[in-house]
Amino acid sequence: MSAEPAPSRASGQAFAALRERLDRRHRETTAAAFALGDEVLVRTGIEALDAALGGGFPRGTIVTLEGPPSSGRSALAARLLAAATRRGLGAIVGVDLFPPALAAAGVRLERLLIVSTGEPLEAARAADIVVRSGAFTAVVIPALPSGRGTGAATWTRLASLAHRANALLVALGDEASAELRYFASIRLETAIERVRWNGPAGHLGELAGYDVRAIVRKHKRAAPVGDALVRCMPFEDRPPLVDVRDCAVVAERPAVTRRRGVS
Repeated sequence: MSAEPAPSRASGQAFAALRERLDRRHRETTAAAFALGDEVLVRTGIEALDAALGGGFPRGTIVTLEGPPSSGRSALAARLLAAATRRGLGAIVGVDLFPPALAAAGVRLERLLIVSTGEPLEAARAADIVVRSGAFTAVVIPALPSGRGTGAATWTRLASLAHRANALLVALGDEASAELRYFASIRLETAIERVRWNGPAGHLGELAGYDVRAIVRKHKRAAPVGDALVRCMPFEDRPPLVDVRDCAVVAERPAVTRRRGVS
């Protein structure tokens, strides 16, 4: 057997030295060095939730907020839109979110586009136009079901458009379809963990607030673990006083027995 050529041995040693140097630098680097800026993240302002997401929701991606009605998914969507409209524009396509509740959550309605649609295919087409414009920081759409022209091809195109526009595309629904699960960079599952009452609970009780448990089920850029408890306040159909620490507001007038809010 012939001896290994000297140049080959030298190359191998140089490669080993380079790898060791890179490994050492990686071990010595703190987590702060990997912190992402606002140009690539939409931060909710909810400290525990942003921490569970590695800083916030990454722009240029599709994320899902999944859970049954009244699970808190709309409250989190409202908080995202509030963050988006503080500096830019937001949009809602084919999703029924109550504008006063959005305003109560801190959304600047003068910077929000609302597009009403009927069939899922209409929502997909409208979302295509809105995202393609490149004008919006965050766009909320329904978690389109499979079939009727809203399958993998639709999510492929929307994912590509979101990436090019550096927009956050937020899909709301009970549960993501198989196609949406594949294309989503983050999947967040929501559930009401606790309801708080002023006085006795019951049919005529006065709602004081509720806690939403948000669980990270998927994260393409981090380990798919983590959860956060989000404390939300209700609001009433009147001009609100926005509390940036909560999902909604404290009302100006005295409380009444029935309240409305984002679910």
